[in-house]
Formats: sequence, structure tokens, C-alpha cells
Amino acid sequence: LGSAILEAVEQNTLSVEPVGFQPLPVVKASAVECGGPKKCALSGQTKTCKHRIKFGDSSSYYYISPFCRYRITAVCNFFTYIRYIHQGLVKQQDAEQMFWEVMQLRREMSFAKLGYYKDQL
Repeated sequence: LGSAILEAVEQNTLSVEPVGFQPLPVVKASAVECGGPKKCALSGQTKTCKHRIKFGDSSSYYYISPFCRYRITAVCNFFTYIRYIHQGLVKQQDAEQMFWEVMQLRREMSFAKLGYYKDQL
């Protein structure tokens, strides 16, 4: 699954979306029906998975934990910025500003790998 995610990020076909929580009536429901703990497809841990990923036009979803979501989105942000530079869409900045932006994105990837999220820094 990890290599499939990397390939989808490189090809810009990965979708990360929040899991839709529907308000339930007063009737008791199981934890799975309430959007409770699910097994993360990447880490294999039972966590509260608030997001899911999808590859391109595939109809299958994979639930991911917040830790895995932050790691994936940090890498996606980095690849997207590099793609924009390569396509010539980042023109208003000089080379030094682009360098520091790349360093900031690399820093975010490193922190996400260690388990720190951008809003915690």
C-alpha cells in the first residue's frame, strides 16, 4: 500500500478526504457505525480514522489515522510545490525564496515523520 501511495503522489492521483460523519438518531449504534475506531490501512493500528484515501478513479477507500494523514499530506505538499516549480508556475519568487520554501516543506515532512503536526509547532 505504501508504494501505491507513493506512485499516486508522484502521478498526482491521490485523494485524501474526511470521513463523513452522519448524525445518528438516539438509537444506540456500534463504534464502527459512529465513525469510531477503525484499523488504519497503513500502520495497522486501531485508531480513530477521520480520513480516507483513494487512488485516482478507484472506488475503494483506505481509512488512515491522523498520524499517517499528516505524513501523506506533508509529502503531497512537497511534491506539489516541486511540480509547480518544474511547470514554471512559481515565477514571482527568486531562487533563494524558493529554496527556503523547499526547506520549510522538508522540515514539515521531517516533523510529520516524528509525529508532530503543523498545528502543534
